[in-house]
Amino acid sequence: MCEIFVKADPSLYESKARSLRLHGVVTSIRLETLFWNTLQEIAQRDGMTTNQLVTKLYDELSVHRGHIDNFASFLRVCCLRYTSLMLEGAIPSDQHVSLAGFSVSHSSSPPLLS
Repeated sequence: MCEIFVKADPSLYESKARSLRLHGVVTSIRLETLFWNTLQEIAQRDGMTTNQLVTKLYDELSVHRGHIDNFASFLRVCCLRYTSLMLEGAIPSDQHVSLAGFSVSHSSSPPLLS
C-alpha cells in the first residue's frame, strides 16, 4: 500500500509560500505544490487567477463563517473536496466547465476517519 504514496513526486509535497494581497493587506500562504496546482485548476475553470480565487474563497468564508481560524487548512480542504466531488460525479471533470453555477449539499463530502 505504501508504494502508491511514497513513490509520489517529491515536488508535489514541497511546501511553497505565496504572497498575495487580501483587500490591500499583503499576506503569505504556505501550501504544498499539489494544493497550489489544484487551486490553479479550479481558478482556471472560472477564468480567474489563483490569487483571485483565493481572495474570493476568503471573502465567501468570511461572510459565511465570520472569523477565519486557519485559512491554509481551509484551502487544503477545498482542494480535497473539489477532487472528491469530481470523483463522485457531483461536479463535472471537464475542466472547461465553470463551477460558478454548481451547488453541492453540505453532506456531499467524504466520511471522516475514526
